[in-house]
Amino acid sequence: MELNYELSQAADTAAAIWDQYGQYSVWAFHGELGAGKTTFIHALCSLLNVKDTVSSPTFALINEYRSANRGSIYHMDWYRLKDEEEAIQAGIEDCLYSGSLCLVEWPEKAAGLLPDDTVHIYLETTGPHTRRIVINN
Repeated sequence: MELNYELSQAADTAAAIWDQYGQYSVWAFHGELGAGKTTFIHALCSLLNVKDTVSSPTFALINEYRSANRGSIYHMDWYRLKDEEEAIQAGIEDCLYSGSLCLVEWPEKAAGLLPDDTVHIYLETTGPHTRRIVINN
């Protein structure tokens, strides 16, 4: 799946992608700084009725949100990880294999830990207010 969208359309784009990939538990978000990973995750969490504040867990590694639709949602930011061993020590595997929805930013930092059925979402900046998103699973 490939989509081009404006940032103002993030909610509609998240809904379209959720309709197609909502059955998958682990979503890996790839993209440079500023590509819109956290913005997209925020839109997706709004769609799933998360009432918690959604923010990038850059320093905490993992934020847990509660969703009326999905129960626990784990939002992970692996940017600061040194390697897979550090990820294991942080308990990331427990989240990934919990069956809960896991939204992972910077997944390449510990790619070997991702389940085989992970949905890979590639975000690219195409303009000041536009993005391109490509999804592989």
